[in-house]
Amino acid sequence: MLLALCSATTYGVGDFLGGMAAKRASAAAVLLWSHLAGLCLLLGTTVFVAGHASPHDLVLGAVGGLGGAIGVGLLYTALSIGPMSAVAPVTALLAAAVPVVAGFAQGERPAAIAIFGMVAALAAIVLVSAEGGGSMRPSDLRGVTLALGAGLGFGLFFVALSYTDDGSGMWPLVAARAASVTVVGGLALLGRIQATVPKGNTRWLTAGAGALDAGANLLYLLAIREGLLSVVSVLSSLYPASTVVLAWIILRERFAPMQRVGLLLAVPAAILMAM
Repeated sequence: MLLALCSATTYGVGDFLGGMAAKRASAAAVLLWSHLAGLCLLLGTTVFVAGHASPHDLVLGAVGGLGGAIGVGLLYTALSIGPMSAVAPVTALLAAAVPVVAGFAQGERPAAIAIFGMVAALAAIVLVSAEGGGSMRPSDLRGVTLALGAGLGFGLFFVALSYTDDGSGMWPLVAARAASVTVVGGLALLGRIQATVPKGNTRWLTAGAGALDAGANLLYLLAIREGLLSVVSVLSSLYPASTVVLAWIILRERFAPMQRVGLLLAVPAAILMAM
C-alpha cells in the first residue's frame, strides 16, 4: 500500500511537470522526449534489479506501453488546454475504474473494509474534479473529453502490467517505454507529428516528467506484485491530489469547496484500503 501511495504522489508531480511543459511545447514533443528520458532511466536501473522476461511479458509490456503512451499524449494535451484541477482527476477516475473491473473479473475479493475504502477513494477522485457550478468553456470541455480517453489508456497500462510475471524484473517497463518511443518517434520521422526537442526550461520540465513517470511506473509495478490489482490501482489513482496541490501552490488555481472535501476524504480512504 505504501508503494502504491508513493506511486500516486510521483505520478501527480510528473503529470504537473508534463502539463507545464505541454503549455510551452507540443504534447507530442513532450510525450516523445519525456518517454525517451524515462527509457534511459529504466535501462540504467535494470542493472540493479534482477529479472528475466519471457516474450509474453515483453508483449504485455509493449501493449500496455502503447496504451499508456496514448494516455499520456491525451493527458498532456488536456492539461495544456484545460484546468489541471479538473483534467487530472477525471483521468484518474477512469484509470482506477478499468483495473478495478479487471481485478474483480479475475476473482479478486478484497476485504469489506478495503472495498469501503475503494468506494471512498473513487468518491474522493470525483470530488477533487469538482470546480464549482460555473459554466465550462469549450476548451475546458474538450480537455475533460481528452482526459476520459487518457484514463482508458492508463487503465489498459495498469491491467497489462498486472499480468506480467513477478520474475520479469524491470523488463516489462522497458518494453513499454521502448514501444512508445518507437511508435511516437516513427510518427515524428514520417512527419505525422511535430516533436522537435523542447528548448530552455521546457527541456528540463520534460525530462523531469519522464523521469518521475518512469519512477512511478516502477513503484506501481512493485506494488502490484505485492497486493491486489483492484486495491493498488485505486491507491495509485489518487495522484490528482498532488497535481491539484501543486496547481494551487504554483499556478494559483483555486480550490472549490468540494475539492477540499475530496482531498480530505482521500486520506481515510487510503487508510481503509491499507487495513
